[in-house]
Amino acid sequence: MQELARRLGLRTDPTIFFVSAGCTVAFVILLTLFPNAIGDGFASGRSWIVTNLGWFFILGVNVWLGFLIWAATSRHGHIRLGPKGSRPEYTNLSWFTMLFAGGIGTVLMFWGVAEPISHFANPPLPGVEPFTKEAAQDGISIAIYHLGLHTWTIFALPGLAFAYFINRYDLPVRVSSVFYPLLREGIHGPIGKAIDIASILGTLFGVAVSLGLGSLQIAAGLNALFGWADGTVMKVGILAVLTVVAVISIVAGLDKGVKLLSNLNIGMAVALMVFVLVTGSTLFLLRGIVETFGLYFENLPRLAFWNDMLADEDPSTASWGWQGSWTVFYWAWTVTWSPFIGLFVARISRGRTVREFVLGVLLAPSLFTLIWFSIFGWQAMEFDGLGLAARAALGDQAGQISAAVADSVPLAMFAFFEHFPFTTFIQGIAVVIVAIFFATSSDSASLVVDMLCTGTAAPGPVHQRVFWGVAEGMVAMVLIILAGDAGLNALQQVITVVGLPIFILVCMMIPSLIKGFAQEDIDHISIGTRPELDSFDKS
Repeated sequence: MQELARRLGLRTDPTIFFVSAGCTVAFVILLTLFPNAIGDGFASGRSWIVTNLGWFFILGVNVWLGFLIWAATSRHGHIRLGPKGSRPEYTNLSWFTMLFAGGIGTVLMFWGVAEPISHFANPPLPGVEPFTKEAAQDGISIAIYHLGLHTWTIFALPGLAFAYFINRYDLPVRVSSVFYPLLREGIHGPIGKAIDIASILGTLFGVAVSLGLGSLQIAAGLNALFGWADGTVMKVGILAVLTVVAVISIVAGLDKGVKLLSNLNIGMAVALMVFVLVTGSTLFLLRGIVETFGLYFENLPRLAFWNDMLADEDPSTASWGWQGSWTVFYWAWTVTWSPFIGLFVARISRGRTVREFVLGVLLAPSLFTLIWFSIFGWQAMEFDGLGLAARAALGDQAGQISAAVADSVPLAMFAFFEHFPFTTFIQGIAVVIVAIFFATSSDSASLVVDMLCTGTAAPGPVHQRVFWGVAEGMVAMVLIILAGDAGLNALQQVITVVGLPIFILVCMMIPSLIKGFAQEDIDHISIGTRPELDSFDKS
């Protein structure tokens, strides 16, 4: 394989590259040849995971959050994620926009209106009536729970592990490097390579699912704007365009392509949010932002550990069915992004301290998420009829957004903008923002997957990086083509199954980090200096 890699002009670990590429190509071929059998397999796998391991996903993320808080507030918070004298390469603003655009901007555009409205119309918590004020409060709380601190915990834990072991110990830029205290030189052997291959495949499928969701939303937007049929051909065409944009950014590299797109995109998203605030019910929304802080922290302990253990065990009514479509899906989907986002954030966080890293990655995006949902969610529910009396007063105007969400989740944002001035223009801007968000996620993921193969932060050959960008687009296209009208459900099935092994890997990062921190105590390593790898062998 080494000779083949040389002939192809690749600069990579041939085993990791060719096995990962081969598995990706094989999956696409098998899914094309045997769609029903593989689809049934993923459906069965998802059902088993949700039924038997939903509690594991929910408990696990809470444990991760607790560990991160401990790491930031402990004496280890002063450890600098890099060699002596290193300082952050990017300003706080650029750092935030890059990690945000690569991490969760796509999700906010997709679910910013759809999730609060979904819970408003179909309350998941027992004893709450639809369309009431209580349903609205729970809907906002659940949406921010799904996309606030807990989502960023899933990104921050791998990111901290990568930044610590790769930036501080100068280990290869690979997921296996995180497990050096546990595996020692085994990270270079079969076990280490298996970890890296699994991480690459998980990242590819996680981003492919995101691209698939993006094509659904963009197609819905083009249908609202121009009346174009949002069928499979349209979605595949959108994926092709997104892939081309991502490839152009990949060729430009991290500092030019990704940074430029990230800064542009976050600026447009903030402008869109301000537009909704100013042209909507401004006073109501400002009060809502403040009140939502209280709602979130009041309901967080209950939601974070909620499994609804007393629900009816009939699969048609059991609450794990709801949690499987929402909470477990979110955690499984997000964790497939964690190798990509973790390495990406570690790469742009070199020189920061453990405390700066944890607090920055957890709090800044979570704060933005809370404000985003407060503005889009509360405004959408007010338009839909917030409370039974308000719905009666609205008459035929009531329930338009919730009906749109029930009919098509990707259509939610565009149905929402029909209530604002300059509707067509704003819907067009929203389509552009969604497209750039998804293209940014794709190009960031491709660059990180390439790093996983090369083992260095230096970019590989252009054609090597482009291969991964095209591979993500192809996997997404095949999933969309074969999913048909059941696109969202099919994507949920795939990502829940793929997410389980990655979730287990991330769990194992905690004991590895604890051992690394403990070794620093034993060696009395001064702040900012880089420890030696062989110190682990002396313990």
